[in-house]
Amino acid sequence: MSKNEVPVEPTFNHMQVAELAQIINDKTHVVVDIRDANSFASGRITNALHLTNDSLADFLRDADPDAPVVVCCYHGHSSQQAAQFLVSQDFTQVYSLDGGYTQWQLQYPDYISR
Repeated sequence: MSKNEVPVEPTFNHMQVAELAQIINDKTHVVVDIRDANSFASGRITNALHLTNDSLADFLRDADPDAPVVVCCYHGHSSQQAAQFLVSQDFTQVYSLDGGYTQWQLQYPDYISR
């Protein structure tokens, strides 16, 4: 790297709900939901893990940093910050779910757990 080059920070990718729907049954991706506890309890993407400030340390310790992780929030905005945080913690394949749970619920109501 020359002295004028700025190192590129790794970043997360975006995933559309249709892309997740195609692979949800494969269980190749870990879906983490960062919404509040009441929202998570009332409905979530099938097999999603609830990632909160309280569960974050355990997740970081136990999760495979090379496994693909999809971060879900309400509309796909907050998940971008959470996804970038996971990248900063050396997770290598992190996605923010565009449209979030709201879009998922509209398009894939059969893949919701309560």
